[in-house]
Amino acid sequence: MSEHISVSRDGGVLRLTFNRTEKKNAITVAMYKALADGLIEADRDDSVRVVLFDAEGEIYSAGNDIADFMAGDPARDDPHATPEVVRFLEAIATAETPLVAAVQGPAVGVGVTMLLHCDLVYAAEAATFHTPFVDLALVPEAASSLLLPRVAGYQRAAEMLLLGKKINAARAREFGFVNDVVAGGALAETAYEAAQALAAKAPRALVLSKRLAKGDPAEVLKHMREEGAHFAAQLKSPEFMEAGAAFLQKRKPDFSNPS
Repeated sequence: MSEHISVSRDGGVLRLTFNRTEKKNAITVAMYKALADGLIEADRDDSVRVVLFDAEGEIYSAGNDIADFMAGDPARDDPHATPEVVRFLEAIATAETPLVAAVQGPAVGVGVTMLLHCDLVYAAEAATFHTPFVDLALVPEAASSLLLPRVAGYQRAAEMLLLGKKINAARAREFGFVNDVVAGGALAETAYEAAQALAAKAPRALVLSKRLAKGDPAEVLKHMREEGAHFAAQLKSPEFMEAGAAFLQKRKPDFSNPS
């Protein structure tokens, strides 16, 4: 497990906690590996009834660590290896164990799109949600270009995915991917009580009900892989090089001369 993903157990609840507060809980390759391993192990271990995602500090997750992402996953150079980010995305998309998330502050990029695969999402009043993929010369990932329009409607999804508009917790609840908005001091208890309530239910009935409600994940995985192909191509594009450099240099990118 990564030192920046804290793993703990309380009965049937497995907690995976972002714990890289000095970097705004930005996600590295090592963190993706830890998250994927946790989800896969949860599905294998019958004693794990629920997975709860939460985060230390004031920020849920700033999304991908741009410098780490630009450096690349060593698995990308091995045609037989699966990049850790792909392992995580496929694991969360196909997870049979119920997933609960507690979002206490800003969530960016994959910090938002991962929530579309969770069964219950609770947000503090201070939470915000931002998917600036196009601003970084990238495309949506985690099948968000399929799932967010389904949940929120196309025009609302376009606010986030095309315009890159940041929305608050109340708006996210209107969009449909947040179940409830609570005071910051009540968030941990609210999410934990929901996780414990799920964990106390008949496990087989719960898994089957989730499977029936979500349907066949094949379409989601197919769409995710299509996004991934475009995402990988964009990572090699002049647009992304400019966007990444601008991000690290804290300046506005210049896309006036597309190639």
